[in-house]
Amino acid sequence: MEALDCSLLSVNVRVWRFWSFVLVHNWRRYISIIPVTVLNVFMFVDLYRAWGNIEEVIINAYFAVLYFNAVLRTLILVYNRKKYECFLAEAARIYKEIQIHKDETIAKIINTYTMRARGISIANLMLGAFISSCFVVYPLFTRQRRLPYGMFIPGINIFHSPLYEISYIAQAVLTFPGCCMHIPYTSFFATSTLLGMIQIKTLQYRLRNFKSILSDRGDTDLKRKLHKLIQDHLRIIRFVKNINDLVTYICLIEFLLFGLILCALLFLLNVINNMAQVMIVVAYIFTMLAQLLAFYWHSNEIREESMKIAEAAYSGPWLDVENSIKKKLLLIMMRAQRPLEITVGNLYPMTLQMFQSLLNASYSYFTILRKVYS
Repeated sequence: MEALDCSLLSVNVRVWRFWSFVLVHNWRRYISIIPVTVLNVFMFVDLYRAWGNIEEVIINAYFAVLYFNAVLRTLILVYNRKKYECFLAEAARIYKEIQIHKDETIAKIINTYTMRARGISIANLMLGAFISSCFVVYPLFTRQRRLPYGMFIPGINIFHSPLYEISYIAQAVLTFPGCCMHIPYTSFFATSTLLGMIQIKTLQYRLRNFKSILSDRGDTDLKRKLHKLIQDHLRIIRFVKNINDLVTYICLIEFLLFGLILCALLFLLNVINNMAQVMIVVAYIFTMLAQLLAFYWHSNEIREESMKIAEAAYSGPWLDVENSIKKKLLLIMMRAQRPLEITVGNLYPMTLQMFQSLLNASYSYFTILRKVYS
């Protein structure tokens, strides 16, 4: 339960705990996962039915992929529940350990990134709730019988009353657990990387201010302090590796799926004339880009700041210490030359350059598709 008391992690952990994805196991897990999974199956069936109607297929494919991603994230989370719980417990322990330092600068670092993490988590939930509400309400303004998400049940006409009203209410109700299955995972990724940033920034500060220790302490105590800094560096390396192990294949799936969907939505903007549809498609694109940017931005921060550890170590008092301490500082600098990375399927580092490449590729495929369609 330590993660529930960690202010940096608590927002997402409490949502997961409410639905019993982690920490507890009760009926809420099943009333969220099973109905949303069944709904997602009928979404893909509807894609097969609507094949040939490019506008309908693209819109429905967006929702089908979105819910598929939410279901996949949740199933992986539940299946690897012990790994996630161990990671959250370790993260809470690290956060508590760093808080022990009675230093104003370190306290400021903790406060800055904690507020940022909580702000991201709460903002993501609010944005997810707002966008989901738009999904549910939008069909009411189309002046025809439409459901929030395309769905087809073989042998049943769901657009006849009362099946239409029942289906509409069911989809509206399932939107809430679907949002809770999707959004907190993105926020979990962001908050975990921000905890990594707290560790990296703290280590940089302590290395840069290593000189202050020399004025009132002997070499023995200095070696002990340096040994602790090396242990902290190794802990950061393990922490980032653990994040990567938990999210790398989810990132690979999203890289493949959302790149294609982004291309399709850009193409859809080029062929529709209804202003309401244009606005809703723009909202879809904004939601997708915001989620992808949250992954790539924070991964890029980890990578860039991890390499600055070498600079911080070099800024320390290495000229005034004995050779054994110089060698240990040199080891820190050498290891810091290799950046800490969160990767896409253990293949490519998640950087802003990679994010730009994804956007460029999506736009290139869009231009080709538009030319062929024309």
